[in-house]
Amino acid sequence: MIGVDFGTLSGRAVVVRVADGAELGTAVHEYAHRVIEDRLPGGDVRLGPDWALQSPHDWLEVLRTAVPEAVAAAGVDPAQVIGIGTDFTACTVLPTTADGTPLCHDTPERPHAWPKLWKHHAAQSHADRVNALAAERGESWLPRYGGRISSEWEFAKGLQVLEEDPEVYARAERWIEAADWIVWQLTGVETRNVCTAGYKGIHQDGAYPSEEFLAALNPGFAGFTAKLGHDLSPLGGLAGRLTAEAAAWTKLPEGIAVCVGNVDAHVTSAAADAVRPGQMVAIMGTSTCHVMPSDQLAEVPGMCGVVQDGIVPGLWGYEAGQSGVGDIFAWFIDTSVPASYARAAEERGQSVHEYLTELAAAQEVGRHGLVALDWHNGNRSVLVDHNLSGVIVGQTLSTRPEDVYRALIEATAFGARVIVETFEASGVPVEEFVAAGGLLKNRFLMQVYADVLRRPISVIGSDQGPALGSAIHAAVAAGAYADIEQAAAAMGTRRENVYLPDEGRADAYDRLYAEYRTLHDYFGDGRMLHTLRKIRNEAGA
Repeated sequence: MIGVDFGTLSGRAVVVRVADGAELGTAVHEYAHRVIEDRLPGGDVRLGPDWALQSPHDWLEVLRTAVPEAVAAAGVDPAQVIGIGTDFTACTVLPTTADGTPLCHDTPERPHAWPKLWKHHAAQSHADRVNALAAERGESWLPRYGGRISSEWEFAKGLQVLEEDPEVYARAERWIEAADWIVWQLTGVETRNVCTAGYKGIHQDGAYPSEEFLAALNPGFAGFTAKLGHDLSPLGGLAGRLTAEAAAWTKLPEGIAVCVGNVDAHVTSAAADAVRPGQMVAIMGTSTCHVMPSDQLAEVPGMCGVVQDGIVPGLWGYEAGQSGVGDIFAWFIDTSVPASYARAAEERGQSVHEYLTELAAAQEVGRHGLVALDWHNGNRSVLVDHNLSGVIVGQTLSTRPEDVYRALIEATAFGARVIVETFEASGVPVEEFVAAGGLLKNRFLMQVYADVLRRPISVIGSDQGPALGSAIHAAVAAGAYADIEQAAAAMGTRRENVYLPDEGRADAYDRLYAEYRTLHDYFGDGRMLHTLRKIRNEAGA
């Protein structure tokens, strides 16, 4: 079985044994264009603040390179492969023609013709209008999203295209998640998965927002849902069969099963065998996404959404998240660490991250005298406001880089605690906290999370959670297992209670967390941070 994980900067393919989930081979393809943030490729067209685009060519190159390389690394005969599953970042969405051709192929000079990556936040004002109108009209779907939809999602981004480039909007016969587009390229069949439609496309109780609602936003937006898919496919379902063209790209047998598309975070639940009610999986990387199945429906303020069958068929699936985690640490390393630290790290055979982590871990809780807000990429949950920005309080002339680095790690842990407490206060208990993703490599960070959350943390058993999860879903689509629960039990793994909270450190963190909540509530209204962003944007206009 093949699982392919399309991430923010690269795509990864993993070859997985169906019987037990053993990972036999893997390969990574780095995107040539990475994240397009400053100017369009091959020209001088500059992008505005908070833009983030990607290139569909990079995604196809993952199929052409990483998949055959992973099979070769596994040492298996491609004829043994019975299926392929994929996952994607979301909401990563693109305009195409009716046959699936991305509009950026024909008009590469038009920014709105390119796919908008999940962290494209330039549609915040459009999201604000959607939220205000939905609240005014009492739209029944709004509480399913914690009272606010995000600028990262399909409708805000679509409204931005309409109002800033109506010609591109008119040419877009399809507005489609990359998770579904890549499956279209593999099968030749257009499908829409229930996960992205529910969480990112405001599809609830069998319908999208009404034409009347959309027309009230902008008369030209009334027909937007005609660009979306209305027949949704279940997770773990068979989307189609590998075409001859896609078989030539991947060097896999034509006609093998191709699974319905999925989101990188949600598919990871299966990889961790965490598909039962109350098991919250935190996929911790550049950002963090918190997903959890439940057998009950509740309104959780600031959640990204609750969707029936959104993680596991038959259960409600909840999602929340933090827009910046690993990205914040990387930003700090790139911009704020003196050369002397880089030299010291090199002399010790460490990365700068490892060196700062070692220095930070030697401190007692609170020794740095700092508290920070983890909003450098906005706030996804529970405030749902991507115009918020980072804050660090308590710096003095004796503050050192390791102090700030530790405070930023703690800030992301405090943000996770806000999410967990909000779920539990809303009557949705978190029975087990399971960590996955690249940040698991930092054991100090994981212990900080256990201490801040005051709860044990279980850990996924795979370094390739999304790709393994996609392979598990593909095993269901290929008929190797009856459902996702069976496949996850056989192929997914996690280690329970790997990190346990220390009572003394947890008590100390309670004091810092109280200050974090004070800052959270004070700056969360956006008055100061929105004004600063407005001044910045006007100065750069």
